[in-house]
Amino acid sequence: MACHDSPPTTTTTASTRGAHEGDKVPSVDLFEDSPANKVNIADLCAGKKVILFAVPGAFTPGCSKTHLPGYVEKATDLKSSGATEIVCVSVNDPFVMSAWGKQHNATGKVRMLADPAAVFTKALDLGADLPPLGGLRSKRYSMVVEDGVVKSLNVEPDGTGLSCSLADKIKL
Repeated sequence: MACHDSPPTTTTTASTRGAHEGDKVPSVDLFEDSPANKVNIADLCAGKKVILFAVPGAFTPGCSKTHLPGYVEKATDLKSSGATEIVCVSVNDPFVMSAWGKQHNATGKVRMLADPAAVFTKALDLGADLPPLGGLRSKRYSMVVEDGVVKSLNVEPDGTGLSCSLADKIKL
């Protein structure tokens, strides 16, 4: 099964119909390191080229063995190819995301942003009900965002696999 590549659309905000190429990223707060450190994702993406990838959960096997380490390993190459920021998002609390990032030496390479109430995930309609992982989680996907607009979106066909959302599949 091929990865889900959404068709280009006019620029709108992803909310009720799911994320597509051409959409603006929603203006919602995520959290970095602690609940006191809010990061508005739309503001973060304004005027930049951002690689954003999401995982079902920090410290899960596929995320820890392959997904996050791939982006950490390729961060220098991706940034030299034009990415301003690389961001990992998961429906976890900010303390868990921070600890997971530190364990994988992500500091200075990949920003670890928590979506604890799944507000961002729901706004993109990229959630998956995964009771064994705690209920609503993010599907596994990657996107390239330029100046706040989704330029490419790759959602894993089953929402959790590791094929099209890996770092080596990113095209800037």
